[in-house]
Amino acid sequence: MAHHASVRADVEIEVGPAAPGRPEVRLLAGGAPPRWTAETELSDLVDAALAGEPRAVEHLLARVQPLVLRYCRARVGTRERTLVSAEDIAQEVCLAVVSALAKYKYEPGSFLAFVYGIAAHKVADARRRAVRSRSEVVPELPDTPALEDGPEQRAMNGEMIEAVTQLLRRLPERQREILVLRVAVGLSAEETAVAVGSTPGAVRVAQHRALARMREMFAAVDDN
Repeated sequence: MAHHASVRADVEIEVGPAAPGRPEVRLLAGGAPPRWTAETELSDLVDAALAGEPRAVEHLLARVQPLVLRYCRARVGTRERTLVSAEDIAQEVCLAVVSALAKYKYEPGSFLAFVYGIAAHKVADARRRAVRSRSEVVPELPDTPALEDGPEQRAMNGEMIEAVTQLLRRLPERQREILVLRVAVGLSAEETAVAVGSTPGAVRVAQHRALARMREMFAAVDDN
């Protein structure tokens, strides 16, 4: 039987027996993640927003904000201890996007990278504030288990969540970013490539290596 553990808000890990003593680890999305709005769908809105049309800016933010929030939740959880929440960080990102539009020069295929760059910067700022305050960044874990879970299952789920969270933290930063963008945010390989300044092929390779590494680490933990 496969077990599911929510990690970094909307990222899930499915762990099941691929072979005796060798668990299978697959990254899933919590529910059906909304896809990142394609550049072609945003081009007219971006042009209008750059022209200073207030309604265009409003509609542009309405498209971007839910996905920025999803990204922030995937990176820092839905609640931080002694630190601003993912919602606050997402709000900072949206305000920064609006402020930066005046100096932004639109080029086809660049807007997603523009927004992602601001979001990544704001998340990094939040983490630096956490370090300065000597507060550990802790992703929110489910407060209540599923109703059908008994005491033993709840204990197993709690241990699995903690183990998977630790494994994600051990991945190289770039691989972790790609997994978050591909799984939690819902970007395609092509969109992720634009966001991280890579190629679709390299993104797929990085994702494959990250999942393979997680399988190895999970198997090692299980063996111990």
